[in-house]
Amino acid sequence: MTRTTSAVARALERIGRLDPALHAFIEVWPDGALAREREAVACRLPLGGLPFAVKGPSGIRSFAAQRLIAAGGSPVGATSVPGPGTHWQTWGLGAHGRTVNPWRADRTPGGSSAGSAVAVAAGMAELATGSDGAGSVRIPAAWCGVFGLKTTNGLLPSPDRSGLASAGVLARSAAAAEPYLRHVLDGYAPVAAPALPLPAVYSEDLGYAEVDPEVAAVVRAAVDRLVAAGTVRLLGREAALLDPVGAWTAIRGGSPEDPDAVRVRRTNDERLAALLAGGALLLTPVTPNRPHGHGGPGDLYSTALTWAFNLSGHPAASLPAGFTGDGCPVGLQLAAARGADVRLLAAARAVEDALPAAPVPPAAGGR
Repeated sequence: MTRTTSAVARALERIGRLDPALHAFIEVWPDGALAREREAVACRLPLGGLPFAVKGPSGIRSFAAQRLIAAGGSPVGATSVPGPGTHWQTWGLGAHGRTVNPWRADRTPGGSSAGSAVAVAAGMAELATGSDGAGSVRIPAAWCGVFGLKTTNGLLPSPDRSGLASAGVLARSAAAAEPYLRHVLDGYAPVAAPALPLPAVYSEDLGYAEVDPEVAAVVRAAVDRLVAAGTVRLLGREAALLDPVGAWTAIRGGSPEDPDAVRVRRTNDERLAALLAGGALLLTPVTPNRPHGHGGPGDLYSTALTWAFNLSGHPAASLPAGFTGDGCPVGLQLAAARGADVRLLAAARAVEDALPAAPVPPAAGGR
């Protein structure tokens, strides 16, 4: 492997060419990345210098990043997260300006793992680390048209004392995300391809959310395609969760024993157990809305359909489902039983095999 043709060199070339417009990175580490790649190849480490990005200024110190480095991954840089001056977390601030959505520069990429999603979508990294306390991996994955996984809460170390946030990964596909779980999880054991059709429950709104009709239609069309392909078998179970906004807010604010929070959490845990019984998946839109402009989200909670699984702790993933008529990516969310992260990834691979391959965004300039 030579310096000019290596995977890291190609990733760095794309960063230099594309990031001045996308602003996905706050720092880039070319010398260190190339040196780590050479070492990984020379030592025959399993990842062989795989170029990956880390979320935010502290991402290089995360448990996941250190595990990936130990396995031969090569971090190329730190990606953007929300900057100062805003209370909303669906944007990013790169070294040279606000992070833009690679599909529509007038829209945000989602957040708070904003730059990680853009870096992966534009081919500037093979995968990127993220963290998800309310949808911060799944929302940018959905809005940038890539795969994103929030792991089971507590499965991996997290600095979040509330217990709502968990580590996650963003990649071009579920298949491309597999090295993350393989090298980051203790005791990782691959599972066989799941028997099809996968039992699943579909819910447009989880019983409480208001969803953009076009977003709902895109996701429903993807689910119908999965059924027609024999990948999914829908079960006659109704998802009727309680809106987690108050409970999530109380717990994030340091009041986990708030009576309403305890009630909502207990009720939703019971209902999710019934929905996911027998290894079933729960399918929903990732967000109730499409990517919003850089001025802010308005009155809509982009987190409406994601933070229920931060509250409950279940693993959940976002897969590209299609596009709205105005060219905005839409994500399909898959949730599974707690601890079933590897099985969820296998199910996600089966699902993405039955859906059209995610295209490359115009801002990526081809690959």
